[in-house]
Amino acid sequence: MKFIKHISIILFVLTVSMASAQVKFEAKVSKQNLGINERLRVDFEMNQDGDNFNPPDFSNFTVVGGPNQSVSNSWINGVRSYKKTYSYFLAPKQRGNFTISQASITIDGETYKTTPIKIEVTAAVDIPKDPNDPTYLASENIHLVAEVSKTNPYLNEAITVVYKLYVSPKIAVDNWNEIDSPRYNDFWSQNINTQGQKVQNGTFNGEDYRFLVLRKTVLYPQKTGKLDIEPLSLDIALRVPTNRRDIFGSLLMTRVNRTVSAGNNTINVKPLPEAGKPIDFTGAVGDFNFDVIASKTELDATESLQLKVNVRGNGNLKLFKLPKVSLPSSLEVYEPEHDENVNTNLSGMQGSISDSYTVVPQFKGKYPIPSISFSYFDLKTESYKRLSSDEIVINVLNGPTNGPSSDSNTATNTNKQAVVFNNDQFAFIKTKTDFLSIKQEYFFKTNLFWSLLLLPFLAIPLAIVIRNKKASRDADVYGNRIRKADKLARKYLSNAKKSLGKKEAFYIALEKALHNYLKAKLHIETSDLSKDRINSLLKEKQVEDSVIKDFINILENCELARYTPIDIVTMQEDYDKAAKTISLIDKQAR
Repeated sequence: MKFIKHISIILFVLTVSMASAQVKFEAKVSKQNLGINERLRVDFEMNQDGDNFNPPDFSNFTVVGGPNQSVSNSWINGVRSYKKTYSYFLAPKQRGNFTISQASITIDGETYKTTPIKIEVTAAVDIPKDPNDPTYLASENIHLVAEVSKTNPYLNEAITVVYKLYVSPKIAVDNWNEIDSPRYNDFWSQNINTQGQKVQNGTFNGEDYRFLVLRKTVLYPQKTGKLDIEPLSLDIALRVPTNRRDIFGSLLMTRVNRTVSAGNNTINVKPLPEAGKPIDFTGAVGDFNFDVIASKTELDATESLQLKVNVRGNGNLKLFKLPKVSLPSSLEVYEPEHDENVNTNLSGMQGSISDSYTVVPQFKGKYPIPSISFSYFDLKTESYKRLSSDEIVINVLNGPTNGPSSDSNTATNTNKQAVVFNNDQFAFIKTKTDFLSIKQEYFFKTNLFWSLLLLPFLAIPLAIVIRNKKASRDADVYGNRIRKADKLARKYLSNAKKSLGKKEAFYIALEKALHNYLKAKLHIETSDLSKDRINSLLKEKQVEDSVIKDFINILENCELARYTPIDIVTMQEDYDKAAKTISLIDKQAR
């Protein structure tokens, strides 16, 4: 029995020692759900000392503190307990779901890694005030406020949100960065330029503050009911006083980073009243004027005029449709051209929108354009209003008549024309029909499917042949040189070829081409183009004497041909000889 008891004790001791020798390396976070204005602490703990600690890439966070290193080493009941910790303090950059990736460390020659941790960052939350918190003074002396002009607007009524940053004179702001912008869901929104804003003096909660207008936004609610205006959040670097003083008795300042939020705002959007709503109401809300203007009222047939439907005023100008015009069939009307001249300020949209119709009358007569009406909801009276245009009469003075006189003031028509039929009278009616199969055809396993599938495989041999041809052509050094020379000759003689048949122009162009070729080939200037100089330079390039002689003869022919009669046959011979000589020089020159 004693033997068994000793064996049990030994096994127990071995088990405990093995358990204590097991390496642990893990990551711990202070919380997995936090607001964008909160801080996150991440600890990397290990039970044995190691080397080469590599933290993860905190790409979605700003490291505001750390790494801080702490070591704990204790003995309890003869058992050693060791813990080493690397701590980081993080501030989220934006909302969303993020992952803190693995950290690694080397312990006893082996690499250990932590398990990734998922973190959810939400909108700013209310943080309980703690007088013992070093940032408490900062939080009490800096405030971001969203001022909403109206909390119970009508649908499509403009409201404004002005974001102001209030700073107490007790502290100083060094820098600020926008880390979370509000998403105006269910609103039409537009930001107003606030660049150049100056710091102003004001009060906040009855105390003197300085404030700066950071952003102005105009919103038009597009849904009824309760709508949320999300907060704007800033990360601010500031300096706050401490209890310490310098040798002159002035308070010492310490640097603090603080995330502030404007808070969530809720508005209650009222629907537009159903009582008295016009049938043709298209959602216009505001204060408007309405016009229908014709560029001219007297013209001839086939001439054009512009008919402009215009709404101007203050309201949701970009968010409704203009009424359509209804014209007689004898007036050809084209699709309107829409134009917007709208400015947006703190009062909302102001300006005008218009639809311009191009109208072309086809026949002589008088054509009335009936009155057009436009309805909108007036915010001042909280009622619907209707505006109507005057009737416009278009008087077409000259042109063909359309059956009975179109002049409503004329009872008879002495210019009636007989109706003439032709073979194209019913050309618009189709006499043949293209039938489509009711049974649906599938692309899979069709001839086209197999052709497209096999086409890449068939293209491979063709690509190999083309590649081999190119390789053999590239390897043909002499042939390439000949082709290059012929191409060069055509390049320099192209202008001369265009002037064939015109003696003076041809030989001027030919001489110029020869000179340009020599300047490019021999790298000499025009002043050096003497015959002796050309002869010596070409010989240095190892060009044959006969070729040099032919080249100089062509230059002499260019000089003589201007003063002697030359026919087109001679011009062609000189051109061919010049092309051949340039090609030979380019082949032989070294």
